[in-house]
Amino acid sequence: MNLLEEQQLTDLEQMIGLSRRRFIGAGALCGAAMFLGGNLLSRSALAAGVSTASSTLLGFESINAATSDTLSLPPGYRASVLISWGQPLHVNGPAFDPSGNGSAEAQEVQFGDNNDGMSLFAFPGDPNRALLAINNEYTNYRYLFPHGGQPTSAEDVRKAQASEGVSVIEVQRKGNGWQFVQDSPFNRRIHGNTPIRLSGPAEGHALLRTQADINGNRVLGTFQNCANGKTPWGTYLTCEENFTDCFGSSDPKQTFDPAQKRYGAVATSKDINWHLHDPRFDLALNPNELNRHGWVVEIDPFDPQSVPVKRTALGRFKHENAALAQTRDGRAVVYMGDDERGEFIYKFISRDTIDHQNTKANRDLLDHGTLYVARFDAGDNHPDRPKGQGQWIELSHGQNGIDASKGFASQADVLIHARLAASVVNATRMDRPEWIVVSPKDGQVYCTLTNNAKRGEDGQPVGGPNPREKNVYGQILRWKTHNDDHGANSFDWDLFVVAGNPVVHAKQPKGGSANITPQNMFNSPDGLGFDDAGRLWILTDGDYSNSGDFAGMGNNQMLCADPDSGEIRRFMVGPIGCEVTGISFSPDQKTLFVGIQHPGENGGSTFPEHTPNGKPRSSVMAISRDDGGIVGA
Repeated sequence: MNLLEEQQLTDLEQMIGLSRRRFIGAGALCGAAMFLGGNLLSRSALAAGVSTASSTLLGFESINAATSDTLSLPPGYRASVLISWGQPLHVNGPAFDPSGNGSAEAQEVQFGDNNDGMSLFAFPGDPNRALLAINNEYTNYRYLFPHGGQPTSAEDVRKAQASEGVSVIEVQRKGNGWQFVQDSPFNRRIHGNTPIRLSGPAEGHALLRTQADINGNRVLGTFQNCANGKTPWGTYLTCEENFTDCFGSSDPKQTFDPAQKRYGAVATSKDINWHLHDPRFDLALNPNELNRHGWVVEIDPFDPQSVPVKRTALGRFKHENAALAQTRDGRAVVYMGDDERGEFIYKFISRDTIDHQNTKANRDLLDHGTLYVARFDAGDNHPDRPKGQGQWIELSHGQNGIDASKGFASQADVLIHARLAASVVNATRMDRPEWIVVSPKDGQVYCTLTNNAKRGEDGQPVGGPNPREKNVYGQILRWKTHNDDHGANSFDWDLFVVAGNPVVHAKQPKGGSANITPQNMFNSPDGLGFDDAGRLWILTDGDYSNSGDFAGMGNNQMLCADPDSGEIRRFMVGPIGCEVTGISFSPDQKTLFVGIQHPGENGGSTFPEHTPNGKPRSSVMAISRDDGGIVGA
């Protein structure tokens, strides 16, 4: 190496930080050098005698950050559009109208907007057919309506409600790829006005009754559907997240009780304004309607005539996703995060065991069981990747101080106000817990803590799995259950990765953990998914300004990690203004389905059609290898 190259390496070492260099060694320096300059990489790597690719699990080249309005992939990969917002699910359905003049009735039979979490259900005995159940989280008014503003009529509100919920579609393998089957009898929309059944301990409770439903067991609609879960008995779990944003009050002076405030009830709707044209969402007229949302909804994708069910035993909060596991004695476990700053991580364990021989016998399994919330200790305060222990605290009426003296007259009260019950037992307030996934290889559980600009304020202490104040980058938490039993009440935790920007901030707390380099840096991890080989896929929904704390990070992206080595590589970068969210794999693992949500949410995108004056459309993409191999291998 010449003197210039030696000085560049010295500067690079200082930028990464000594603790980081000791962890990932010369491989990290090579990765950073590749980000900063190709000639430096080739000569310095050869001189050091090291490899830039240490993981045998990750079989692709990490790509650079990007800011273009395209989908960027490693060499040897390609992407195609599977389905986009507004595509009719049946051949006689109305076509997408880019002008925004399409009707609510049309949207009810078209693919929904802002697709998010999804699960694939293979047809038994036929590897070439499958169903995809796909969440449609919310809608973009600037593109939904011709006037591009807030809804001005009941028809506008109905169209917005029709844009959300869930889309179930059939897909079939055609040659080396997969295609949407437009007129399949399984194609179905479940939206903001679809009849849904309430079940479990809170069914019929006074707080769930309205004038339209005096029995408190039938509700219209599911909306603000974020992420998802897939049960071993072949049903889909869709999770209602920011449901309170859809409510407001015609009485600007209306006051709210502590429970309503804790869930985010306000008189002025948060830029959604359904209450102005649909009295169901007016808290002055229908205050109990708020309690009928914020649940996990179970759907049978193979029965288009089935009625979806809101499973109240799993608790009411702003659900991100639902990750399924099994106890040693065969009971179902559902891990769930509450995606709001300072909220909690939950676990539900069913009372009864899973019947793997008779799947229909499990249809009410999630109506009976016990809800728990996580409490984490302070850990060892390691500056790079802290670790510690935790406990699951039972949220049952009459246990752990949860009783009438604290405002809980029954278990139904506990579930309807799960956040308040979790606070009674001093659960750990987290940095916005989002997706949770369980490793198919060792059963360890991973959870994205996407960010928390309020950490260090409002009774949210810094420490443990939330190690940074004003956390703008996020981290991924991991825990291992004691005795390798998801039914255990205790676990060991660590941080798999602490996101950051080692270019702008050379050291912690904002530089990121040792497995973050200039070549793979990201912010706000959100979606997660494991493939069959145990690769961990990380999807982001963060700041794409590419400036300040986020300089060099580009658009939102999808990365892939080796859970054993900790190595992370950037696999995909999305178009302008999008969130990358929702992930599933074909049965042979040769196609990866991923969602591109709200491209151009603030303008600047025409993805995916890229036509002159085109309207951006949220889409599900199918990614495969040119050689037909397994994705990521």
